Amino acid sequence: MNATAQPWIAGQWAAVGGRAVADSVDPSTGKVLGQFADAGIATAEAAIDAARIAFLRSDWAHAPRLRAAVMLEFANRVERRAGELALLLAQETGKLLKPAQMELAGTVSEIRFYAGLARTIFGRTTEVEPGTLSVLAREAAGVAGIIVPWNAASILLVRSLAPAMAAGCTSVIKMAPQAALFQTELLRCLVEIPELPPGVINFYSCTSSQPSEALVTSPDVDVISFTGSVPVGQRIMASAASTLKRLNLELGGKAPGIVFADADPAAIAPQLVAAATIAAGQQCTALDRVLVHESLLEPLRDALAAHMRSIAVGPATEAGSQMGPLIDVANRDRIDRLVDEARHYGEVIVRGEVLGGRLAGGAFIGPSLVQVGALDSPIVQEEFFGPVLNLESFRDEAEAVARANATRFGLSASVWTHDGARARRVARALRSGTVWINTHNKLLPEAETGGFGASGYGRLHGAEAMLEFLETKHVYEDIGRVKPRTEST
Repeated sequence: MNATAQPWIAGQWAAVGGRAVADSVDPSTGKVLGQFADAGIATAEAAIDAARIAFLRSDWAHAPRLRAAVMLEFANRVERRAGELALLLAQETGKLLKPAQMELAGTVSEIRFYAGLARTIFGRTTEVEPGTLSVLAREAAGVAGIIVPWNAASILLVRSLAPAMAAGCTSVIKMAPQAALFQTELLRCLVEIPELPPGVINFYSCTSSQPSEALVTSPDVDVISFTGSVPVGQRIMASAASTLKRLNLELGGKAPGIVFADADPAAIAPQLVAAATIAAGQQCTALDRVLVHESLLEPLRDALAAHMRSIAVGPATEAGSQMGPLIDVANRDRIDRLVDEARHYGEVIVRGEVLGGRLAGGAFIGPSLVQVGALDSPIVQEEFFGPVLNLESFRDEAEAVARANATRFGLSASVWTHDGARARRVARALRSGTVWINTHNKLLPEAETGGFGASGYGRLHGAEAMLEFLETKHVYEDIGRVKPRTEST
């Protein structure tokens, strides 16, 4: 790893020189892990120019076999370095080591999936009238601006980058400053492949918003793929309006899990708590709300509380840790205040405390269970993005669906029942991009994900993700017809 992680522009590492640098901090210890070049607007503009030139002048957009070969080599290189990359991911973002290893395995699978799809982009031809042809071709949209978060720093990067590459786009990636070291090393596996044309992939990281705004407002960027918060997504929409570029936005979530009366509280409580505390709750699909049938309220409440109290919170790289730190102290303190505020709206059943002792230097806080029933309360309406779970009750299916759909979010949900017809019936009624039955947080390269409402629009993962980076072109041609032969000829 470089002493200071650098941008990659036009096929080379950009020298740090006098450029400002920023620290990357290990949230488990509070200590500086390394540094990265803190890019400015000039770096963003250089990256955009390089991507535009590569799109217009290289063969990349018209060479599906080359794209597939590069992506397969990318996957192979990531696989060979998976162990060290997973360790760096755990150190820089606080993700537990085993989930980090699983994320790298999923990253390899995702890249290989789109490498296969790169060679399957076909159009169609229609003879709409005798002697006239309409050719419908699928072409790369152009330059893709990819703005990625830190909370699943590997998979959320490649789920935008891989379909963009498969489609034939060139890319500018604005990496997350909280994961700049890891994302630089992950992308090193790609950009140092000799067959990759210069300028096809460019990336930088920054702590200010201006370089990202330059990416969004540039007329030379054709698509923006963003994963992050609703307020930032709204700013992107407003900033992109002048250039009318295509947007793919996956924003926040407030995932409900609906538990019906035939579920076993003792059996599902560990699964529900795991779904709420995945990545310390810092995942947009993490379970935020448990909606339980009133007949199971008390037993499920007790089972959730007992399991939540048993979770071992500790450093990301320690084998015994069941939940790691939040990304930084500011977010730890935000969650601490949120749980305090929950007392004004309902009951705090399990109070996760800020941890001291040997963990005092990190961003550690225990998980919390609260019970707030008022649908208009911020506890029900706002995304936690931390290890907090709200418990609510319902009387019947209609109320369960109404409560689940009562927020502006619609990213993910789950239904817990042994009644297959009920599970499918409720899943159909939920306004959510993904619904799991008797599980939560199962994401696959082959299955599209995305949101309804304030959770954004567009889809990533699956074959449909390439549509975010493709344009359809209609070419009309009057070719005429062969005139039939007559006896005189």
